[in-house]
Amino acid sequence: MNDSSFLNIKADYPVVSIVGRANVGKSTLFNRLIKKRRSITDPTPGVTRDLIEEPMVLGDRLVTLIDTGGVSLDEEGFHPLVTEKSRGVLERSDAVILLLDVHEITPEDETLIEWIRPYADKLLVGVNKVDHENHERLLGEIYAYGFSRVIPISAEHGRGIRKLTDTLKTLIDFSAYEGAVAEDDQAAGISVMGKPNTGKSTLVNRLLGEDASIISEIPGTTRDVVSGAFTYRGKRYQVFDTAGIRRRGKVDEHVEYYSVNRAIKTIDYCDVVMLLIDAAEGLSEQDKKIASLITRKGKGLILVLNKWDLMSGTPNQLRAVKDRIRFLFPIVSFAPVIPVSAKKGEGIDALLKTADRVYAQLHKRVETSALNDALQRWMEAHELPRDRKGRFKIFYATQVQANPVEFVLFVNRKEKFPRDYLGYITNGIRRELGFDLVPLSLTLRERKRKE
Repeated sequence: MNDSSFLNIKADYPVVSIVGRANVGKSTLFNRLIKKRRSITDPTPGVTRDLIEEPMVLGDRLVTLIDTGGVSLDEEGFHPLVTEKSRGVLERSDAVILLLDVHEITPEDETLIEWIRPYADKLLVGVNKVDHENHERLLGEIYAYGFSRVIPISAEHGRGIRKLTDTLKTLIDFSAYEGAVAEDDQAAGISVMGKPNTGKSTLVNRLLGEDASIISEIPGTTRDVVSGAFTYRGKRYQVFDTAGIRRRGKVDEHVEYYSVNRAIKTIDYCDVVMLLIDAAEGLSEQDKKIASLITRKGKGLILVLNKWDLMSGTPNQLRAVKDRIRFLFPIVSFAPVIPVSAKKGEGIDALLKTADRVYAQLHKRVETSALNDALQRWMEAHELPRDRKGRFKIFYATQVQANPVEFVLFVNRKEKFPRDYLGYITNGIRRELGFDLVPLSLTLRERKRKE
């Protein structure tokens, strides 16, 4: 058969396929690798799903990424992997990601491992849900299968993704694909969220142009997340218009329940969230919950005060509103607060300029040498405290990830490390290294000096 007849694969792009049983996180990995510009799929174990393909940027090249769907072992045999369609995908692939769950190897996994061995020369094993370094001690069972490329990752949190993509590059011969050059600028993903009737769709239509229609709909529900693309000052944006999020007790319709859940899931595959707040009503408890979730996931957050044109316009009113938000909800003190009128188009330019700055900070990386030079200055200005066991010490720091932004401090003792000093270092990173508009994670890792 023609090995590409079953799928609309671009012949001038290399192909990377993701294979694994259901519930190992293939869709989460798929969305992370394509920068969250595709719908989130929720596979039910044992149910066949169609193949999903999307373009993916790998360095400065383009590839076609394919999610082959959840694999299950049933009484009729290994289904749906051992089919002509799935075998054709693997034979066509330039690289294959076998995704396993670090916490459990099932009979489906073991059968799949043996079935896929003939593709070992272009195979890497991604071990998912390694959310913390402590989980790495569980990798021994997987190394025992003898694969040469085993990479621990967390598709949910982005841990290990860079190493995975760097390994993918080594498996693909790009010289055979001259047309697979990626554009330098990638679209920034923006999710517009908030309670019902705050003006989300009005803002999205304003961003897309008053006469523009939504150019694509993410499948899954009747009225769910929709997305459209626009360009602002030469930069491309993908914007997601979500369903209004109400308190759980008020969500009683079946369709709306799933619509709200999918709206929340857009946080995972966007870069920046614009949280719309009715300027007259102010920040609600529901807004706080959404903002907390966005912050925990390390996404950019802009608090958009919509309907600002209806406010009284008294002097210093914006300053007063900002101060109140900071006072009531200090966890989002980093988030820019932008007043707009989506209906009249006021403040949109400032909003997009801010989104561009937030996006840039999310993707920023600091050289380890520059970070540690700054760290040394901070420690000289304010000496680390001590307790009955002696003085706390910071040996060095490094940025381990961008988007979400994550730093690690290597210390002599994690236990009872002073939280106020951790806050002091965090503020220094924000103030001096250019991360004042985004959430960042600063974690401790214990290490003896001799190491």
